[in-house]
Amino acid sequence: MKDFFEEMFFSPKWYHYPLIVILSPLALLYGLMMYLRRKLIAKKDFGMPIVSVGNLIVGGSGKTPFVIALASRYKDVTVISRGYGRQSKGLLKVSEKGKILTTVEESGDEAMLMAVSLPQASVIVSEDRHSAIELAKKEGAKLIILDDGFNRVEIKKFEILLEPQSIQNILPFPSGAFREFSFSRKYANIVAKEGKSFTRKVSFENLTSKMLLVTAISNPHRLDAYLPEGVIHKVTLEDHAYFDEETLKKLLEKYKAESLLVTEKDAVKMQDFKLPLSHMKLKLDIEDEIFSSVDHYVNTY
Repeated sequence: MKDFFEEMFFSPKWYHYPLIVILSPLALLYGLMMYLRRKLIAKKDFGMPIVSVGNLIVGGSGKTPFVIALASRYKDVTVISRGYGRQSKGLLKVSEKGKILTTVEESGDEAMLMAVSLPQASVIVSEDRHSAIELAKKEGAKLIILDDGFNRVEIKKFEILLEPQSIQNILPFPSGAFREFSFSRKYANIVAKEGKSFTRKVSFENLTSKMLLVTAISNPHRLDAYLPEGVIHKVTLEDHAYFDEETLKKLLEKYKAESLLVTEKDAVKMQDFKLPLSHMKLKLDIEDEIFSSVDHYVNTY
């Protein structure tokens, strides 16, 4: 069922269209509600520069590596995320100036990846972004970066909207993957399109001749274009799912694999596992014009 809807959202086939049509009234209603929300809600000014990195579609579009690349350029920066998939609630400090303060189960995988990748930054997770911003401001942050913040329409901020290379289904949820009508992109300060404004650079560590790909990311088929030789089988879990070490050990034995091939987002949930890991590392090559625009916003706030 999960695969059916992911395919319908991102690369629909002929057999998806009857359901897309049936769900289209709900999609229209949902899109209209989101449009009115964006138009009617007043924006709060927190008195400091806030940069949002978000997207219009559900699932991954490179937000986490984009946030890491952007935040690494500044001092006294705090990244604020909702902490998707975490086994905790409320406001939680994940790191302070690079010092890790919690576990990946409490922070969520993406927040922990940002924390370990940004030794000079602080990371906070909270469903209530307002309280997280106020805390960061109180603790001396000079810049806030909101992870997945485009739909936080009540916050005054500089908007960077990420778009995939191609979008085959532009309908709002539940007919498609869009969180709002596609024309909402006009509200962004920068629309960064993959393949034009930024490109993915994939590297690998500890490759073996027989690897089992294990991942818990949204739309895992997007990894296919980057997979190295030696991947003998693929195991995909729900986005943000956690792994069981014993289960992974049995899968290694079942497929006679020499190692598990994992993304950085998956690897932070396996830090204490005594299993052979091959790492798939992702970095983004972002055009200088985007950095210049953000610098201008921050410096002239």
